[in-house]
Order: sequence, then structure tokens, then C-alpha cells
Amino acid sequence: MLDVYASSKAFPRDEIFGLTSQMRRSSASIGMNIAEGCCRKGDAEMARFLQMSMGSASELEYQLLLAHDLEYFRNPAYERLTAQVVEVKKMLSSLMQKVKGVN
Repeated sequence: MLDVYASSKAFPRDEIFGLTSQMRRSSASIGMNIAEGCCRKGDAEMARFLQMSMGSASELEYQLLLAHDLEYFRNPAYERLTAQVVEVKKMLSSLMQKVKGVN
């Protein structure tokens, strides 16, 4: 979700510790939780970290909507980023099903 970092650079300066920071943390948290889950023991822990990644992706999805409503994004950027988050959520859901199927 590197696109979130690039796209949020244009946000108002007063959002640097607000929405900009929240979006960047949510975006980074998706991959970080997957990485942490991979090094844990057992599928149950992996599934738990995948669920946290899904939560971060859902947070990011709402933050994108909020940024759009605040007119920090124009439609093409909002639609592109939202489509990316939806795709990530689909991939996470598929991976969660595979992890659950291993048990």
C-alpha cells in the first residue's frame, strides 16, 4: 500500500499527526501483521494476525472514505486506492480460509 504514502503527501499540513498518520499506520500494519503471523507457531496464531491485518485494512478503507469526504482526494485517486484495499481484503480472506483449512 505504498500508494497511500504517496497519495497522502498532498493532505493539509494540519493532518500530519491526524488522518495522514492514521492512514499510513493502518496501511503499514496490514503487511506487518502478516509478517509477524508468519513467524509465530501454529495456524491459530497465524489466523489471529491475519484477522488483525483485516481489521487494519477495514480501518484504511474507512479512512480513505473520510479523506474523500473531506475532499483530500479527487475521485480517481480515491477509487484506485479503495479498489486496492478491497483487493487486499479479498486476498486476506482467501489466505484466512486456507490457514483455517490446514487444521
